[in-house]
Amino acid sequence: MAIDDKIRINDLFLTVPLSTGAVWPKPPGQAALQPLLVSLAVPFDVSTAAATDDLVHTINYSRLCSLLRDGFNERTSPIENLETLASQMLDLLFSSNDIALNAVYLKIVQSRAPLNCKAIGVEATARRSQPALWVVDSMKHFCENLECATIVGVNACEREERQLVRVNVSIEWDGCGLQRIDFRGWTRRLYEKIDQSSYQMLEALASYIADETLRHVGDSPYKPSVIVRAAKPCAIVFAGSSEIEVTRTFSDLPPNSGEQKATRVALALGSNLGDRFYNIELALRLLEADSLVTVVDTSFLYETAPMYVTDQPSFINCACLVETELEPTDLLKLLKQIEQTVGRVPSVRNGPRTVDLDIILYGDEVIDTRQNPRKELDDLDGELVVPHPRLSEREFVLRPLNDMIPNVIHPVLHRRLSALLAALPPSDSPMQKVVPFPQCPIPHDAALGVPRTLTHWLVSTSRDEPRVGTRVMATLNTTPDSFSDGSQHDTIPAALEYAAAAVAAGASILDVGGYSTRPGAAVVSPDEEISRVAPCVAQIRKTHAQLPMSVDTFRPAVARAALAAGANCINDVYAFTGEASYPVSPSAADCMAEMKAIAREFAAPVILMHSRGDAGTNKDYSAYEYVGARSGSAVIEGVRVELGAKVEQIVKGKGGVRRWLVIVDPGVGFSKTVEDNLQVLRDAASVNAALDVGAHPAQRRNPLAGFPQLIGTSRKSFLGVILERGGGGKKTEPKDRDWATAAAVACAVQQGAAVVRVHKTQEMADVVHVANALW
Repeated sequence: MAIDDKIRINDLFLTVPLSTGAVWPKPPGQAALQPLLVSLAVPFDVSTAAATDDLVHTINYSRLCSLLRDGFNERTSPIENLETLASQMLDLLFSSNDIALNAVYLKIVQSRAPLNCKAIGVEATARRSQPALWVVDSMKHFCENLECATIVGVNACEREERQLVRVNVSIEWDGCGLQRIDFRGWTRRLYEKIDQSSYQMLEALASYIADETLRHVGDSPYKPSVIVRAAKPCAIVFAGSSEIEVTRTFSDLPPNSGEQKATRVALALGSNLGDRFYNIELALRLLEADSLVTVVDTSFLYETAPMYVTDQPSFINCACLVETELEPTDLLKLLKQIEQTVGRVPSVRNGPRTVDLDIILYGDEVIDTRQNPRKELDDLDGELVVPHPRLSEREFVLRPLNDMIPNVIHPVLHRRLSALLAALPPSDSPMQKVVPFPQCPIPHDAALGVPRTLTHWLVSTSRDEPRVGTRVMATLNTTPDSFSDGSQHDTIPAALEYAAAAVAAGASILDVGGYSTRPGAAVVSPDEEISRVAPCVAQIRKTHAQLPMSVDTFRPAVARAALAAGANCINDVYAFTGEASYPVSPSAADCMAEMKAIAREFAAPVILMHSRGDAGTNKDYSAYEYVGARSGSAVIEGVRVELGAKVEQIVKGKGGVRRWLVIVDPGVGFSKTVEDNLQVLRDAASVNAALDVGAHPAQRRNPLAGFPQLIGTSRKSFLGVILERGGGGKKTEPKDRDWATAAAVACAVQQGAAVVRVHKTQEMADVVHVANALW
């Protein structure tokens, strides 16, 4: 097969109404017809067509042209941007019934680009993933021939007069779908930066342009490459130009100078209009898009009764920590711009809002920009008072801050934030933790890739919080060798039947797995696991549009495929560190980075389990015997310390998963003796309790404090060992352990588990229902 053969269409001319990217900006919502040049390259073996000289054995490029012209040329409905247009073109090409494309390279050039450059455009290489579905393997944004007169050169004459510089820049992405950038903002930024520069060396100017492009992209969870070609047409008399080409990534960015260090800032976010979870996630992604702001931690998410003005919907509240070089007033301007972008309009004070962002703490500074003191501190009208003047009375701000920085001292009141929270009187309407689930698959044209919300769960994580009943996770194994029910549900009809029965029985979520993690299970390739899981998820999603589904996998490729098919949660027995996580290997860091990026992209909840490699080994927890009777057994301390370290890596720092999306699993049945499993089960409430961990004097706050907990005991081998004990003991197969599972599930409910994972859904749902009423 001639795998290098390609069928190309070059520079197909179309006029398409675009809402962005014109030479001059249009009013919001107003589109303008733009001239575009579209090129395609389709890999296709043309040897048969060449041998027969017959059109029937090839792809008719005339048909390709007609598809695109009929679908897009001078259409009446506007298209937001080039990336959306590329997505719609790929949808059309891959869904065509009479053209069998397995892969395609697409290039769209906008020849009447924003000011100062000749053209802008996008390139994408996509391949078919399932019938009528596709994935993008690589993508490029480019700006052609941006021209600016600036001071550049080493000669005396070059230091006195500006000369023309011609710049071509591309941003190249791999394996991260269709990314979006603001072309007008990017090209304007480059033009202004070049105009203000005065480098001697063209090499320095090219590197500076690459750095500024990376800063414009911001702290993306993906790491693009930037390629810059900077040319001086007037440099050499007998040549068209001299030119420098550089390639840079985020790792090449220079460190911050010692003179300007980033300040850690605490922000509060709230929303009570529309899709509240979407609004907050969109606001955070807009915040992260700024190159001078980095989100480094997030709180849990809370549903809160309105304060002051009570006749309005409940709020969703949270907080985040950012590191920024922006001055306080500049940061305030950015927050107000984000509020406007998300959709906030002025309303009554303390009234409803699409999203609200406030600066609560700016390092340890005390700031008041008011010229004259006002009687009403809430009526700041663009001024800034930090710390926030109402902080000490607002539980909906203090509680999220306490999730992240309980020991920070209020710079005016000189008390810890945890003490301020404890001093608040009990509320008649206590705040409740929330876990949102995204709608998946995510539409290709979603703003910044932010999904809308499918549903959300209220959860309780301690006896101090309002009690919310334990939920049931039904287990759907599509594997032929599951320890419990292998081969029972490994066909689509059987899976659909199980899903329908689980929903009818009261399951809140369905966990779909395609790779058994029992000791001695057969090794399955990622492609085989995807083929088991993704079609099953896609079919269930068609019939159960509102059902949350998790994918039980530790492989990034499988997680991405399942979420793209319609799952909306990741359940990982290795907590993002892969099979080689105990002892930790270099591959564990790579796996964690990939899984974090996927969870961030889909805004998907993640279930992170404690394990130590193979489930039947590594059961020694003697290193934690220092705990004594202080806060549980050695095995529970081991779970808190080991799983806690992974959770902190996943939640904190650049690209961290939102804290409110994490559910922890103590790993009953994994690398624990029978007695260890019983200890974890009977004292599970201490796994996520607010207490100290670690040996004295290096004690610190439990890193798992406050996280909702999933417990899975269903049919596991330690129950079989217990059933064999004593004079009346008996040997059992996994399917015979449902009565034993019922006892373990009841204990998990009594210990405050947010979710229990089960196989027999109806029977265990009854157990949970009664146990919820008891405890």
